Amino acid sequence: MIDWTPFILTLKLALLTTIILFCIAIPLGYFLSKRKNIFTIFLETLFGLPLVLPPTVLGFYILITLGKNSLIGDFLSEHFDIQLVFSFSGLLIGSIIYSFPFMIQPLQAGFSTIPEDLIHAARLMGKKEITILLKVVLPNMKSAILSGLVLTFAHTIGEFGVVLMIGGNIPDKTKVASIAIYDYVESMQYDNAHEYAFILLCFSFTILFLLYYFNRKNNFNLK
Repeated sequence: MIDWTPFILTLKLALLTTIILFCIAIPLGYFLSKRKNIFTIFLETLFGLPLVLPPTVLGFYILITLGKNSLIGDFLSEHFDIQLVFSFSGLLIGSIIYSFPFMIQPLQAGFSTIPEDLIHAARLMGKKEITILLKVVLPNMKSAILSGLVLTFAHTIGEFGVVLMIGGNIPDKTKVASIAIYDYVESMQYDNAHEYAFILLCFSFTILFLLYYFNRKNNFNLK
């Protein structure tokens, strides 16, 4: 009998991470795509670090930053009785940091493809910047938006190192599907591990297949 709780936690984590990152990455990606200087290069490098750092390194520093002995952890614990380490909230923060480049980079690339003449024309018509972003820019970069959403969601589904370092392995609280697979393998329950792994494999394949299908279909319609 499959325990679906780790999958529910995984989907909840992936959904919240994707929504929060989308809201953050839209204005930030727009800013980075329109300005090129040493500051934006520094930000791009910082945001891209999760792509090259081992998850355990990133998870360790997040653990140190949010732990009770840190300034942030001590402040939250003392004044708000909030403990981020080994909690779902801490898991969410770690996932947001770890999955950030999978959202920001597709959106930034999408913003870069929007012709400047289109934006200038909208400004000459007296449109406000927020209106230009919502009514002119975003509708013309649907493939980039879809890529950012799907890649972020799928990447969060498969997270292991960061979520293990920050959330640990607490049933019904931080034990996501990838951690459950690790538990089963460690205890040599390969049949259970195979069931969980196969479900994640099929889910991830389906998500990526749909992404490639809709992007190809969209590109074909534009020709």
